[in-house]
Amino acid sequence: MRAAVFAYSRRGCALARRILAAFPEWEAEGYTLARFEEPGFREIAQPSKPFYGALFQSMDALIFVGAAGIAVREIAPHVRSKKTDPAVLSLDEGGQFVIPLLSGHIGGANALALRVAEKMGATPVVTTATDVNRRFSVDAWATVNGFALSSMAAAKAVSAAILERDVPLLCDLPLASALPSGVVPGEGGEVGIYLGWEKKEPFSVTLRLIPKCLHLGLGCRRDTPEEAVAEAVDTVLREHNIDPLAVKCAASIDLKKDEEGLLAFCSKRGIPIAFYPAEALRAVPGDFTPSAFVASVTGVDNVCERAALLGAGELIVKKTALNGVTVALAAEKTEVRFG
Repeated sequence: MRAAVFAYSRRGCALARRILAAFPEWEAEGYTLARFEEPGFREIAQPSKPFYGALFQSMDALIFVGAAGIAVREIAPHVRSKKTDPAVLSLDEGGQFVIPLLSGHIGGANALALRVAEKMGATPVVTTATDVNRRFSVDAWATVNGFALSSMAAAKAVSAAILERDVPLLCDLPLASALPSGVVPGEGGEVGIYLGWEKKEPFSVTLRLIPKCLHLGLGCRRDTPEEAVAEAVDTVLREHNIDPLAVKCAASIDLKKDEEGLLAFCSKRGIPIAFYPAEALRAVPGDFTPSAFVASVTGVDNVCERAALLGAGELIVKKTALNGVTVALAAEKTEVRFG
């Protein structure tokens, strides 16, 4: 985690140093005012607005040791969205209280406050309604477990509803635990949660929690343009009602490692891609769609299905060919666990 810790007094610097020492795994830096600067701290630059703004954009967490008002004033010009804003904590310089001020759930400030409070022997002061009322916090759970939220508006609707009543959940993945407080099984209703990789809308207002667990297997003719790869992948996802956010990675044969259209498509979509030798693909067990031509060129009877299955558990979309591109999808074994 990338973190910046700010202190505004000698005593504050001592506490900031303790925080930095307690989390050696962080990529962290301490900052203080010029008159308090000491080894291990960098100067809080002036003017302060661009200084704090740059760190607000680049850090996962900003930790202020001092009055909460200082933190509020410094971050106020930069607050944009709970989807992108970093976690912001405030600690009094005596180390009595740790207050998450911003991005309590998605940004992880509440969880971070609990960790910092435990290390510092302080009291965490968490004020978000779902936490105070011990109800399921859908955005916090999604963030911790690596699920994408389909809509911030739907997430707000679920969070508001769950404070008043139990909210139904429809889950297409194996459940490995009981449902949390505020959530009940359901297949319809006004506001609810769908958990799975399909684009289902079973509720009037549906929040989809999308697991990033699908592996995209790709093959293509030599010099296939990026647009053809994109059209083929998008067609397969659309025909099978699969949310693109569920795609975790892509794979192909190492003969395609310099295929510009394939690389450009994955780069533009932010999808990491791995390339495997024919021997590794041949070793993948299963019943695949064979092609004598592909075997003669690559040394393996099917590239996309075998590539998709490497590191995954189940082939969910078999080979689909479109404009010189072959696409397959496989899913990792994914269980849903609450608590």
